[in-house]
Amino acid sequence: MTEVGVVRDGWRYGLLGLPLAFVALPLYVQLPNHYGREFGVSLAALGAVLLGARLFDAFLDPWIGRVIDRLFARSSRAVVIAGAAAAGVLALGFVLLFFPPVRGQTQLLAWASMALLVTYAGFSVLTIAHQSWGAMLGGDEAQRSRVVAWREGFGLIGVLVASALPLLAGLPVSAFVLAVALAAGCWAWASSRHPRPSAAAHHGAAVSWLQPLRHRSFRTLLGVFLLNGIASAIPATLVLFFVQDRLQAPRTYEPLFLGIYFLAAALSIPLWLRMVAQWGLARSWLGAMVLALVVFTGAATLGAGDTAAFFAVCALSGFALGADLSMPGAMLAGVIAQAGERGRGEGAFFGWWNFATKLNLALAAGIALPLLALAGYAPGERSEQALWALTTAYCLVPCVLKLAAATLLYFTVIRPGANP
Repeated sequence: MTEVGVVRDGWRYGLLGLPLAFVALPLYVQLPNHYGREFGVSLAALGAVLLGARLFDAFLDPWIGRVIDRLFARSSRAVVIAGAAAAGVLALGFVLLFFPPVRGQTQLLAWASMALLVTYAGFSVLTIAHQSWGAMLGGDEAQRSRVVAWREGFGLIGVLVASALPLLAGLPVSAFVLAVALAAGCWAWASSRHPRPSAAAHHGAAVSWLQPLRHRSFRTLLGVFLLNGIASAIPATLVLFFVQDRLQAPRTYEPLFLGIYFLAAALSIPLWLRMVAQWGLARSWLGAMVLALVVFTGAATLGAGDTAAFFAVCALSGFALGADLSMPGAMLAGVIAQAGERGRGEGAFFGWWNFATKLNLALAAGIALPLLALAGYAPGERSEQALWALTTAYCLVPCVLKLAAATLLYFTVIRPGANP
């Protein structure tokens, strides 16, 4: 295939990553802050709702992956049709979630629970189908990295837009932009290069939903991904609280902090791809983990007014995020190929992968928010004890988890004699 053809297929496949990431930022970063500050919902109660909804959704993902594999065995067109239907459900769920027609804590929590289930269902089907499609395209480490880079690169553009648009234009405009972006992404995806399922898949021999867990290399990679993911999900859940109460920064700074973070991640992806060519996927990812450790250790020393230093924290941690977005998915595609499951089991593998992603987010919200409430922190609370609890949760707990992920990655994947 010519370079022009590679670029054409890359953007057509990757474009759907933009609306998927666009909706992910409000769901996982802005939603707790929105319900806590705008509607006065208790953090402990909201954390319990988010934990329950995300766990329920996460446990569905392996079965969703199995369904996606069966659709691939039928035809790639069937996968696109299912994805388009899921996109419609996702857009509807977003509107229900951010524009609740009820008030009062009990009613709001009940409504949020229902709307979260609808939104997560659409998001899960569309995400697993899209990720599985990319993994089925195959290739060596560099080729797999490029496929993921197109998807995550567009995703970072979506995050940049999502970080600024609600503040600049409001949530109604954001919901409209999401719907248009989903439609455009599905159209481009349908016109991209279609993968070819294996002969075994065409004969109905798709893998079972438990099959991925029988591969040691997948279990190992999943463990690293879980630890690293929780380490990233906790700051994502708490960043707006940290900015507003620990740094006491003006509200107009919030989209700037988020924008620099995600812009640095987007700009870092080409550099990480060059590093992959020299160091390999695993070593490059380890380097990003070490960078994040250093940055968040430094962030623990910040206090009121340290906005300039926090801009640096956002830029450097965003640079590390570029590797978190582009390396693990490419490594997973390699694990699938090495396990002999390429072309028939991507849905099952990515079902478990998305289960882990959502488990990370569920634990981050379900553990961090209630523990902060127990430690005496509430939005707007700036006592010394409350702010120290917030700093510990935002900076130090993620460092411990990130260190555990880096250690596991090194001793199970990187060190001489370890299985790739």
